[in-house]
Amino acid sequence: MKRVLKYIGILLVLILVSGAAWLFYQFEHPPELSPYTSLAMPEAAAPEAAGQQVRVTFLGVATLLIDDGETAIMTDGFFTRPGRMTVLTGEVAPDPALIAQTLKRAGVHQLAAVITGHSHYDHALDSPEVAKQTGALLVGSGSTANIGRGWGLPEQSIRTVHGGDELDFGRFHLKFIKSQHAPTGFTGGEIGKPLTPPARATDYKEGDSYSILVQHGQYSLLVQTSAGFVEGALKGVHADAVFLGVGTLGMQPEAFRQAYWKQVVQTVGARRVFPIHWDDFTRPLAQDLVALPFPFDDFTTSMNFIIKNGKQDKVEIRMAPAWRRIDPFAGL
Repeated sequence: MKRVLKYIGILLVLILVSGAAWLFYQFEHPPELSPYTSLAMPEAAAPEAAGQQVRVTFLGVATLLIDDGETAIMTDGFFTRPGRMTVLTGEVAPDPALIAQTLKRAGVHQLAAVITGHSHYDHALDSPEVAKQTGALLVGSGSTANIGRGWGLPEQSIRTVHGGDELDFGRFHLKFIKSQHAPTGFTGGEIGKPLTPPARATDYKEGDSYSILVQHGQYSLLVQTSAGFVEGALKGVHADAVFLGVGTLGMQPEAFRQAYWKQVVQTVGARRVFPIHWDDFTRPLAQDLVALPFPFDDFTTSMNFIIKNGKQDKVEIRMAPAWRRIDPFAGL
């Protein structure tokens, strides 16, 4: 009996070691980005006339700097990007110095608004500090508001929105449409009181999720920060371009992926799609972006899916390289 237990113990150790080795290999060998190099959107010049042309800069996860040369707004503003072990076993907090450094690199001096799609830490952790450093209004759900309060942001710098609300910043007209997070173990929950960091990553509950419609002149873009949807919520909404959250999309059933594409891309009549929220957000933004590794996501499956559907529906699939200012409507 002792010999049997010994063999079982050895077998369990071997399984654990093999599993750890497999995970380490996956973390060190993320999916290749080279097959999608040809999809990269070219650099665009600064707007020729203030207020007339929109430029978007992708800064990882669902952080987008949207600027028309007159007014600048930002979604999420997540720059601290705590490491994997900190997220899993420790507490997270904004890094003001790193945030300042990143804003400087992006050429950001002032923002009219910092808008969060939902309140998970990889979207809302840094938003109050970004608002503080840029003089922006922090815009989001009640949960986002409590993240702002926990960071000491004054009430006049916080704007709570609900589904159907509309706001104007310069020539940008924003509409907030109730959405839903991708179905994961972290979906749901509210932040019911001021959240003061450092705190566990899991303390940053989703709160309400929004599809954010940004209209500017004759064009409009939709920012979908998470790969979830509310059926029929976008009916009657038009967007020329969609910045499409694909995080964990590759891990979902094919039927879910098809429903997501139909509800978010087909419904709004998009002519161009940019995948976002595909990168490993536990790596510093100062390093080159890499895709989120398995088993956290299946990036290759996500890309194959949207490229295939794009061809079928005559929707152009493009990549927005980090730090590169692009014209999302060029040629549309």
